[in-house]
Amino acid sequence: MKFNVNQQELQQALNYCQGVIEKRNTLPILSNILLDASNSKLTITATDLDLIFIHQLNNIEILEDGKTTTTSSIMYDIIRKFNSGKKINLSLTDISKLQVESEKSIFNLNCISATEFPLTDENFNQNEFIIKSKQLLKLLNKCKFSVSNDETRHYLSGIYFHQTEVEDKNYLTAVATDSHRMSISKVRLEDKIDFDPIILPKKTIFQLCSLLDNYDGDVKVSNVKSKIKFELNNSILISKLIDGKFPNYIQVIPKNNQKKLEIDLKLFLDSVDRVASVSLDKKDGVKFNLSKDTLDLSVNNTNSGDGKETLSVNFDHDLEISFNSRYLIDVASQLDGDRVEIFFNDTGSPALIKDPGDFDSIFVVMPMKG
Repeated sequence: MKFNVNQQELQQALNYCQGVIEKRNTLPILSNILLDASNSKLTITATDLDLIFIHQLNNIEILEDGKTTTTSSIMYDIIRKFNSGKKINLSLTDISKLQVESEKSIFNLNCISATEFPLTDENFNQNEFIIKSKQLLKLLNKCKFSVSNDETRHYLSGIYFHQTEVEDKNYLTAVATDSHRMSISKVRLEDKIDFDPIILPKKTIFQLCSLLDNYDGDVKVSNVKSKIKFELNNSILISKLIDGKFPNYIQVIPKNNQKKLEIDLKLFLDSVDRVASVSLDKKDGVKFNLSKDTLDLSVNNTNSGDGKETLSVNFDHDLEISFNSRYLIDVASQLDGDRVEIFFNDTGSPALIKDPGDFDSIFVVMPMKG
């Protein structure tokens, strides 16, 4: 195996691999990436057995076909320290050594035979549909912060994707909740699709976000029973799905929240963020004291002190309610419009947050007690 590759292209591909490979691996081969050079293409594969990432670099100058595996983290560390955009020569000097050379540097990295690399060949030809990368990224970004970290309820530790129909229009809808807050976002589909509901794991969500951040185009999605596959231009991500039943989220959406608070988004976000600074662990609730067109925000921490701010808002009632500041900041940071609308019922009931800039996303946040 012998080929040349551009430093930047290789660094970006290896950077994606870092997110897939687990730091503490019992099997040495799982710390490695598979490099396969043939037909003027370099295919790089990384896996943790639940997630497989395949990236292809095209128009590679290959002098000798071949494949091998080497430690991902070490190779990434070396490649990113080479001068940007330079040519890197890679060659398999013997069965267990990969020589990496650029300008005045030469490294010889240990290899494990490519035959030991675990590859599963799945047939994903059924149930496929196309979605724009920006639409898929929107669904992930609007929901990912609400994903639960509670190991005991594994079915909440991902985003629930399913197809919904509203007034003869088809949508791909995403939902996530940790039972203190919930995000729901949907994007319109041209046609009805063949798609079984799935729960996408947290690690896959973040890996997909980093891929989609740098990609503008179509994503082909196909799922079979327990796995899902996302195909981008030069990358493929295959992931196992979370096995479990997502709760009926519709019944959690507040139906009778009539008290509407309307406020400038940036003012609200900055104000909550500032007031929350007085609380070291951000566990103290931000107290809302609402009266006619006025919102008093306050945080009181027994150890560090208190803070308060007053904002001009549109509101027509009197209400006192407290929220976890982090939850409000997470939601507000993902809104598209210039304003935010929060609908209340009473002190103990969840609030419904809407984005006038995106009617297809809603958020529910539970109040804090006391």
